[in-house]
Amino acid sequence: MTADDHIVFIVDDDERIREALGELLDSHGMRAVAFESAGDYVKMDKPDVPACLILDIELPDINGLDLQGQIADGDHPPIVFITGHGDIPSSVRAIKSGAVDFLTKPFSDADLMAAIHAAIAQDRRKRGERAELDTLKRHYLDLTPREREVLPLVVSGLLNKQAAAELGISEVTLQIHRRNVMQKMAAASLADLVRIAEKLEIPITHSRRVGGN
Repeated sequence: MTADDHIVFIVDDDERIREALGELLDSHGMRAVAFESAGDYVKMDKPDVPACLILDIELPDINGLDLQGQIADGDHPPIVFITGHGDIPSSVRAIKSGAVDFLTKPFSDADLMAAIHAAIAQDRRKRGERAELDTLKRHYLDLTPREREVLPLVVSGLLNKQAAAELGISEVTLQIHRRNVMQKMAAASLADLVRIAEKLEIPITHSRRVGGN
């Protein structure tokens, strides 16, 4: 991990904490940006790299847990909570809402760094999944209307003859569409195409009929 391929956001109203965390992260070769308030963090234009948000519970403008709820549906990184006033209900709420960890001050450098690395790894995975899904969506948009009709029939397990009958086309024509679908969706096999259809949440309205030829 290099300082250019990630970022750690720190939101804490205690200047000493911000400085200490910044120095700790710098000593580990990690890039960090600190904010005194949640509002300052939210307003910042954030770089498109894997990230972690170290978030205090008690902030001057909003409770950290409330901020977690407000940004849950947005493009924000995994959260590591830090607080000097931890309690079980708050920690349970934070973790249930997706926080990577909930650390009570004073915490060890090792515990914090472990949580930060876990958060960045999680964000990196999610970004990879989003990028893959975006690619699949672009491939799907390249399909013709007829190919989009063929795709769910193929992944449902229908034989070529059955799928052709469903669409009122010849089996040869169906095979041509099927081959085009496989190529455009960059599917290496039928199993791969099924996986892609599941990721795209393409509804399967047919199933292979028993006794079909």
